[in-house]
Amino acid sequence: MAVDWFAVAGTAAFTFSGYLVGVRKHLDVLGVVIVSLLTAIGGGLIRDALISRVPRVFYDTEPLLVIGATLFVAWALRLHQRENELIARLFIVADSIGLVAFSLTGAMVGIELDLNAFGVLALAFITAVGGGMVRDMLVNDIPFILNQDFYGTVAILVGGGLYLLERFGLATPLNLQLLFWGGLALRLIAHWKELTLPKIVKPAHPD
Repeated sequence: MAVDWFAVAGTAAFTFSGYLVGVRKHLDVLGVVIVSLLTAIGGGLIRDALISRVPRVFYDTEPLLVIGATLFVAWALRLHQRENELIARLFIVADSIGLVAFSLTGAMVGIELDLNAFGVLALAFITAVGGGMVRDMLVNDIPFILNQDFYGTVAILVGGGLYLLERFGLATPLNLQLLFWGGLALRLIAHWKELTLPKIVKPAHPD
């Protein structure tokens, strides 16, 4: 099922991004594991708490296996010894994949619960950005969602796209893949072009 693939991809990608943040912040082994774990499952935990559902990670070992395997691969590739510029690029790609994949899985949960458009968008948004927010707060960074790269906007657009596809009976595996790759392209282009939403600034008073 496509949604299962997105869940695995999102879990692995956010684990990877958490690992890279831990390396950049010079955390010890336990610190890296904690940041990686919470990045991968944080959004899902918050979402499931909102809908009064037992989080999947509490009864299904697959997410934990994916997290463990991703951490092992990251360690085996010795990413902790790579140049900071490479780590920064890998982080953006991994974080973007996780954002889009979890936007889709969160929206699907809302659709399965027969929520309205707002409910579907809310679950897509929370699932997508929750883990990253937890990660950034743990390491004392400003979360991307607050000031960079159309981050939250991408989650809303992807979740809204899935809601419309489902409503009009067009949620085929091919269309889900197109939505995933389109959302990923938008996120990466927004980052590399330094696109942001307009900011509300206090006007300067004349002297």
